[in-house]
Amino acid sequence: MASSNRSALLIKSHKVLKKHFKPVAPPADRNLLEHLLLACCLENSTHDSAEQAYSVLTNQFFDWNEVRVSARRELAEALSVLTDPEKAALRLRGALQSVFESNYSFDLEAMKKQNIGQAVKTLAKHDGTTPFILAYVTQAALNGHSIPLNRGALTSLVVIGAISQVEANRCVAPGLERAILKRKGIEYASLLHQLAVQLSANPYSPAVRQILLEIAPDCKDRLPKRPTKKKPVKKTEETKKKKKKEESATTKRPTTKTKTVGKDAATKKKVAPKKKPTEKEQSVTQKKVDRSDATKKKAVKKANVKKKTSANRLSKRKPR
Repeated sequence: MASSNRSALLIKSHKVLKKHFKPVAPPADRNLLEHLLLACCLENSTHDSAEQAYSVLTNQFFDWNEVRVSARRELAEALSVLTDPEKAALRLRGALQSVFESNYSFDLEAMKKQNIGQAVKTLAKHDGTTPFILAYVTQAALNGHSIPLNRGALTSLVVIGAISQVEANRCVAPGLERAILKRKGIEYASLLHQLAVQLSANPYSPAVRQILLEIAPDCKDRLPKRPTKKKPVKKTEETKKKKKKEESATTKRPTTKTKTVGKDAATKKKVAPKKKPTEKEQSVTQKKVDRSDATKKKAVKKANVKKKTSANRLSKRKPR
């Protein structure tokens, strides 16, 4: 996309957002650490809920060290007014732990004397700091020009065509700080944040869609779409028959052979009767039987003879 078209879209978005929302300025009496902790609460929630959660932290807990050592579940219960209290609790604990380990105190005012770029690099090394938190602290506490963008804001810029989806995945919006002047940066950031929170809460809201279409009338195809439900396929007679055949095939058991009794015996196949042997066959079989008997008798005689001869030999031996 050309830079002129992108800047024109961003300038137009500022005008349209100003019609629907009221700008919210960050409190000027807070130090750098307090702006950092407020940004941890504000990332995906409204300004009112973030201020309410911040007041709960300052009133219910003794100091920031108690917040640092508190359990995540306890912090999430205290931040229940936020959109995602568990993630906010993780960001708070991570930021406080990093600040304490780097300074052994909860004071970051010395960073205001550094160069903005150097201060941002130092904060980026802290746990729990996101691109939104870094941009918010740069804008509110370090007097720099950086517009904080959460996930909803990046989605809004993609829908209107100001940035691509690849740039949104990298959490960058090229040309945003050039199109929106520094003196209007805080105002634009608060207006865009309000739209982003509403879009994240209900991406199919008619009010949000109307605002986006007012900014970019050609963004209808890029608006979030509801997931379509798959219609159930009507069962035809052929499919029903196929299913019945499959079910019958699975339910059939292997057939087992059963003995037929009574009337069922008549259904058996008729077996041909055995033929009677002829006289010749009978004589042959009789001869075979006689031969086998004769051979058996001879074998018995030989065995008896052997027994006798062995007994005679023993009897003929002379006594010693």
